[in-house]
Amino acid sequence: MSKQGANNSYFGNIGEAISSLLTGLKLSFRHLWQARRKREPMGVAEDNYFERQNGIVTLQYPNETFPVPDIGRYQLHNEIDDCIVCDKCAKICPVNCIDIEPIRATEEIGKTSDGSSKRIYAAKFDIDMAKCCFCGLCTTVCPTECLTMTKDYDFSVFDVSNHNFAFSEMTEAEITEKKQEFEEFQKKKAAAKASAPKPKAAVRPKVGVKPTFKPRILVPKKKPNQPPPEE
Repeated sequence: MSKQGANNSYFGNIGEAISSLLTGLKLSFRHLWQARRKREPMGVAEDNYFERQNGIVTLQYPNETFPVPDIGRYQLHNEIDDCIVCDKCAKICPVNCIDIEPIRATEEIGKTSDGSSKRIYAAKFDIDMAKCCFCGLCTTVCPTECLTMTKDYDFSVFDVSNHNFAFSEMTEAEITEKKQEFEEFQKKKAAAKASAPKPKAAVRPKVGVKPTFKPRILVPKKKPNQPPPEE
């Protein structure tokens, strides 16, 4: 090969490499040009979600967040004022992340927003979100709908024990007081029951002895002047 042919081949390879590189970067250049504008944060449930594919999609979190659906399963919250401490949520939970300590009251202590009577204090109502599997069963069985799943999906912490959320508003002094009240109520109730006169047993009327039934066995009678059987 001549020297001129070698030079042409050398520069030809350089030109081909530059052309190939520009072709490959065309997509990157197009995205760089489209990224001069910011894309509006919108949820995947929006009708035109997939039509808006251009622009910067990075959010300045936590100042900006993507919209989340209303029926999403995220952090649990209990509106303790509407809770009747029925313990259904703790019983149905498959991972035992709900811990409840009830204290029975001596009388009705209030009403919930839907009119249900409250007769039990919640000395303890803790939800360990580190154990929660976000199945939503506890919110389904709640009779007063006080247990819900909120839109708060970011509750990251440095210590896993901080995932335990306490919803009870009772102090230690109040818990001790209510326990003593119920114990005294039970003692008074037992004493009143013991001192109350016992009702007389109802006298049953005497019933005569039933006659013994003896079945009669019927013996067939022989007919007179009946010839003996022939052999």
